[in-house]
Amino acid sequence: MDNLKIINKLQKIISNKPHEYQAVSDLFEMARIVEQDDPKLAHSINKDLRNLIPQQVRNPKNDLNTREKFYFLNKRCLLFDAKVDFDAYMQYIEYDREPEKRFYLPRRKQIFPIVQALQDLEDDNLDLLTISMPPGVGKTTLGIFFLTWVMGKYPGSCNLASAHSGMLTNSFYDGVLSIITDPEYLWADVFPGIGIVGTNSKEGTIDLEKRKRFKTLTCRSIDGSLTGATRCEKYLYADDLVGGIEEAMSKDRLDKLWEKYTNDLKPRKKLDCKEIHIATRWSVHDVIGRLERQYEGDPRARFLSFPALNENDESNFDYDYGVGFDTKYFLDMRESLDDVSWRCLFMNEPIEREGLLYHEDDLRRYFELPKEEPDAIIAVCDTKDKGKDYAFLPVAYVYGQDYYIEDCICDNGAPETVDARLVDILLRHKVQMCRFESNSAGRRTAEKVQEEVKSKNGITHITTKYTTQNKETKIIVNSPWVKEHCLFKHSSCYQKSSDYGRMINLLCMWTMAGKNKHDDVPDGLAMLAEYAQSLNGAKVEVFKRPF
Repeated sequence: MDNLKIINKLQKIISNKPHEYQAVSDLFEMARIVEQDDPKLAHSINKDLRNLIPQQVRNPKNDLNTREKFYFLNKRCLLFDAKVDFDAYMQYIEYDREPEKRFYLPRRKQIFPIVQALQDLEDDNLDLLTISMPPGVGKTTLGIFFLTWVMGKYPGSCNLASAHSGMLTNSFYDGVLSIITDPEYLWADVFPGIGIVGTNSKEGTIDLEKRKRFKTLTCRSIDGSLTGATRCEKYLYADDLVGGIEEAMSKDRLDKLWEKYTNDLKPRKKLDCKEIHIATRWSVHDVIGRLERQYEGDPRARFLSFPALNENDESNFDYDYGVGFDTKYFLDMRESLDDVSWRCLFMNEPIEREGLLYHEDDLRRYFELPKEEPDAIIAVCDTKDKGKDYAFLPVAYVYGQDYYIEDCICDNGAPETVDARLVDILLRHKVQMCRFESNSAGRRTAEKVQEEVKSKNGITHITTKYTTQNKETKIIVNSPWVKEHCLFKHSSCYQKSSDYGRMINLLCMWTMAGKNKHDDVPDGLAMLAEYAQSLNGAKVEVFKRPF
C-alpha cells in the first residue's frame, strides 16, 4: 500500500475515533516519512494533528495513561513544525516551562493574529509589517522570540534590531541570548548543532554557527553608530523608535527621527530584507505613520493595530494567569489620562496635536442649564453611513446666542438600534426642530424617524438638506461659530465612555494636518452652526422645559 492510501485510511479512522492514540501516532509517523518528498503535505497533516491532540490531552474520557501519551505526542508534533511554523515554535520552546511562567500560551488567544502576520512575513507574503499595541502587553517580548526563530533558521545571515535607546536594545540582546542559551527554553532542540561562536554585550552582537564580519544579530539604538557596523540580510527589526511624549510632541524631532531612519537605519538593508516595526503609537508623524502613508495600498505591506479596548469597551489583553490587563485597568487608565494621550498610547489613534482644530481646554463649558426657559430646543443629525461611521445627533438648548449641548447620540452601532435611539432622544428632550442631512441614506432615516416621533405624539418637526460642500472646508469655516456659541458639559458631568464622552473625544481629535479617521462630530457641529444661523430671525415659540 502506498503512503497516500495509508494516510487516507488513518485519517478516516481518526475522523471516527479521534481518541484512538495508535492511529493518531501512526499518522504522525507517516507525516515524517513523506516530508522529504512532499514537505507541504507533511506539515499540513501535522498541523491538523496539532489541532486535534490537545483536545485529547484534556479529554476526561481518556484514561491518565492515554492522556499522557497524547501530551508527549503533542510535543513531538510541535517540534516537527517548529522550524517552519512560528506558532509551533513558540509553543515548543516553552513546553517544559511551568504554565504560569510561559510567555506565549497565556497570551496565545489574543496575540495569535500577530504571530500569523509574522508567519506571512517569513513566508514571503509581505515585505513590511508594522504592529501597533499599547505599552506593557508583550509586543517587545514577542519580537525577541521572533528574532531567535529567524536566527536559528538563518544562522549565516545578519539581522539588525534597533530602538530609541541603548537600554532597550540591551534588553533585546539579553532576551535573545537568554532564549538561545537557557536550558529552560528548548531552542537547541529546534536548531540542533547551531551554537554561539561569539557575543559582545558592549557592541550588542550575537554570532551563530561561524564568525562573520556582520553578526547574526546586531542590537543598536537608532542614535548609535551604524555605518560600517552591520548589514541586515533577513530582517530589520525596529521597536519603539519614538522615545516618549516629549519627542512625539515636537514635529522637528519627529522629522529628525525620520531622517535617521531613512539615512542611517533603512540603508542597512540588503536586497530582499524584510522589515518589522513594533511600537506604541504617539503621533501621525512617527515612523509608522509615515510608512502608512508611503505604502498605502501596497499589498506587500501590512499595518496592524490592536487597541486596549474593543468596540464593547472590553480589554483585548486580559491574558491567563493574570499577566495581562483587565477591562477595569484600562478603564481606569482612560479616566486618568487626557483623551489625546489615551487614544495615542492605548487605542493606537495617534493625532497631530499642533494641528488640532478644537482643543478640549478651549471649549466653553457649563455645569447645568440656566434656570429660565430656553428660547428653543433644536437638533441636527448626521446619520450613520457605512462601516464604523458614527450617527451623530446633538441636542442644543438655545438661550439667546448661546447653544448648550445638553445631550447627544454618538453611536456607530447597527442602524436599527441607532434609529430607535434617535427617536428616543427627540421625544425625551421635546426637540422642536431637527435637520437631517439627506446625503446617502439620510432622507430615508429622516422619514422613518419622523414617522416614529409622530406615532408617539412627539412635537419634533424634521427637515432634510442635501449638501455638496467639501466636508473639511465646511468643518473649518464653521469652527469659529461653534467655539463662540456652543457650550459643552463640564467633564465631571459625563462619563468618558458615554455618547457625550465620545462626542468630545472625536471633536478634539480632528486635525487639519493629515488624515482623520472620523469626522462625524465636527461635521455635525458644523451642520448645527449652519442650521442655527439659517434660523436666525425666525420666530420660535417658547415652550415649557420638560424637567
